[in-house]
Amino acid sequence: MLKVQEVRELIKLIDESSISDFTYETNGTKVTLKKEQGEVVTVSKSVQEQPVQQEAPQPSAKPKVEKEEPKEEPKEVPAEEPATTSTDFDHEIVSPMVGTFYASPSPDDDSYVKVGDTVDANSVVCIVEAMKLFNEIEAEVKGEIVEILVDDGELVEYGQPLFRVKNK
Repeated sequence: MLKVQEVRELIKLIDESSISDFTYETNGTKVTLKKEQGEVVTVSKSVQEQPVQQEAPQPSAKPKVEKEEPKEEPKEVPAEEPATTSTDFDHEIVSPMVGTFYASPSPDDDSYVKVGDTVDANSVVCIVEAMKLFNEIEAEVKGEIVEILVDDGELVEYGQPLFRVKNK
């Protein structure tokens, strides 16, 4: 199974390339990346009956996966665009998956970050729990947290803004 950071790297590579469709299948898990109007959309699906294959993506697999995913996801992908129109922040940290947002590593611990905290690109800002897996979310930018957009324990969607950061 791919780690969150590996999926992020794949998204960046596909976004910067001329590839429009990409499918990766391993250990019963299938990840499909598809560019739509210049944005990269990630679709992940668990595959039970198919063995691992190293082939080029097959067009017949795409419609099957797309029908099973909610239609709302592509609308939420351009989360970084509002950052260019507002002067209060420069970047939004968005959720890379659907899951439950946790501001701290455990209920007894302090939050990873608070409004006014300075973060580096590799600073952990929260956890998103999906299917009993706790995924640490990194800031990916250097700056100051100016707004926290979700509450602890709240369900978040793919591409949903979690934090607003002002570059320093």
